[in-house]
Amino acid sequence: MTQNFYDVAVIGGGAAGLNAALILGQARRSVVVFDNGVPRNAAAAHMNGFLSRDGMDPAELVSIGRAEVKKFGGDFRSGTVVSVDSVGRRFAVECDDGSRIDARKVLIATGLTDRLPAELEVFGEFWGKQVLHCPYCHGYDVRDQPLGVVAKTVDRAMHQALMLRQWSSDVVLFRHRVGDLGAENLEKLAARDVVVVEGEVTAPVVENARLTGVQLADGTVVSRAAVFVGGALTMDPNDAVLRSLGAVRAETMMGEFVTVDGFGGTSVPGLYAAGNVVDPSLQVVMAAGAGAKAGFGINMALTNDDLEDALAQRR
Repeated sequence: MTQNFYDVAVIGGGAAGLNAALILGQARRSVVVFDNGVPRNAAAAHMNGFLSRDGMDPAELVSIGRAEVKKFGGDFRSGTVVSVDSVGRRFAVECDDGSRIDARKVLIATGLTDRLPAELEVFGEFWGKQVLHCPYCHGYDVRDQPLGVVAKTVDRAMHQALMLRQWSSDVVLFRHRVGDLGAENLEKLAARDVVVVEGEVTAPVVENARLTGVQLADGTVVSRAAVFVGGALTMDPNDAVLRSLGAVRAETMMGEFVTVDGFGGTSVPGLYAAGNVVDPSLQVVMAAGAGAKAGFGINMALTNDDLEDALAQRR
């Protein structure tokens, strides 16, 4: 018999959603996880910086996580959630296949979508391989190789270029469409032997299906083994459900994101969010931790609700 009512609906089956579901399952809450199978790190071959899971394929982590959640009674449904409506003290959740469930609480862990600027979309085929966004995620993999940086603001350009010097002594900053760097920043770059390359980036140079360099508008080719574009990306949170329910948002240095408290609670009672949908800087291990804290917060909220109901019945 298909279950249609749960304590918690978790929307998003990545590290944040799965860890929240695991915590809640172990707390003996009924949980359903909706997963459309399109994680942010789909292009990555492995993860870095995750204690005991370093180097693991992200897909393997998800597979192990799903099995662990199922062990504690968690259910899974494939597809994309198209709407969540607040109905009294419950939420009605509808999936794109027409199925519906009700839940006492909802956790949104749908991540975000990284978007290259239009002029850099020609680099898209190398995304997650040699066109990269995060030095902590990928820096060690391309250590001691010729690296490049493309950004859209001076601050982001300086941040990534100087940081990457930790992984390679050969770093160039493509000024691309960034404005004047200023004398102070040029001195900082020179002090760290980061070379500034003038001119707009136009295309990757490819040999044997691998990126080997960057071509500029004037035809100049600069040989590079990898290019970091984290400072050029637009990071769009997959937060349509949060917005539809009126969750408060705030502007950050990485864009506008829904605000949450220390346990993932949004401004909407009973609605929680965790992972990259509210914080684009989180690596997988951090997203998992945020999911765990959301699980704690949700279980405590349910505990308080149960107590209120029990007291009302007693009285």
